[in-house]
Amino acid sequence: MDPQSLSNLNPNSLKTRFAQRFIRALTRIQNQQPKSSSPGEISKRHSRVKIAANAAMASAVGPSRVWSQALLRRIRNRSNQNQAPRHRRRRALFKRIGTNSMKRKGLKEKRGTEEGQLVGFGKEKKLRKVVPGGAAMDICSLLDETAHYIRCLTTQVKVMKRIAEIYST
Repeated sequence: MDPQSLSNLNPNSLKTRFAQRFIRALTRIQNQQPKSSSPGEISKRHSRVKIAANAAMASAVGPSRVWSQALLRRIRNRSNQNQAPRHRRRRALFKRIGTNSMKRKGLKEKRGTEEGQLVGFGKEKKLRKVVPGGAAMDICSLLDETAHYIRCLTTQVKVMKRIAEIYST
């Protein structure tokens, strides 16, 4: 399956848009990477494919969804960070380590339920961490974006399985 054969499919389909973008990204990754099977190179390739899949899905969805905007912003920031001079990256890493250790030393959250506390409140916090951009949304938007994000992830898995089947035969 190549981008040309995908042109016969419905161009408005999310699957088609994702597949076209993802195959283009895979082709770029394949052309620029040395064919090494060292554990470090395999790990780097895995990371690049994962980022390509996320970027392809977010760009296929477009800027209409908060999660796709957040995902594309995160990918752009990560690539900008990788291009920063080495001393700046190291300084940023130490800042993050210091921040995390200070959080661990702080007061622990109270456990248990208080009267009037919603039962699903802890699950809402977890959901906000899982959905890109979820921290800034109200609960209704969060649930709507989560449903859409899950549908897109399901589509992404189906398309990637199909691509793997086609290329492995």
